[in-house]
Amino acid sequence: MWSFPDPLARTSVNLAQVDSYRNAFIRVAADCPAQTATEPILRNEVKTQACWEYELLLPNPYRYTHDEFQFAAHVAHKGISKDEIEDARQEYFAVSHACLRASALAKRWGWGFHFDADGRVALVGLGSEEYEKFLLDQGLQQLPAMRSKRQR
Repeated sequence: MWSFPDPLARTSVNLAQVDSYRNAFIRVAADCPAQTATEPILRNEVKTQACWEYELLLPNPYRYTHDEFQFAAHVAHKGISKDEIEDARQEYFAVSHACLRASALAKRWGWGFHFDADGRVALVGLGSEEYEKFLLDQGLQQLPAMRSKRQR
């Protein structure tokens, strides 16, 4: 299996300035076709961004903040080597990126995202007891994933 370079290694970018989700739950999109959480599949025998996100976050709950996670998934998806990490980090954070509300995991594959008080994220499967618990938790900021299609 491919080994992810550590996106938490020394950085000159202050990630604490850009992370924003704390005590929040991003639920699956209203038009998500999945009835339960499903592992993303390859497209044309190639891993999609959703595949990389799934492989990175599922075994590492609450390890990453929003931005750390998105950068780690970018590194994996693009195959960036350890030697290129610092330059890639500078380049990646020089422009804005869509938040996890736009992730295919929440729009297509039935996965929600829970952020704890420290802003660390975990993947939560639709249909699980944990998903229902977070969905009903009034102490969490409840956010829907973005829809795949415009509502008419």
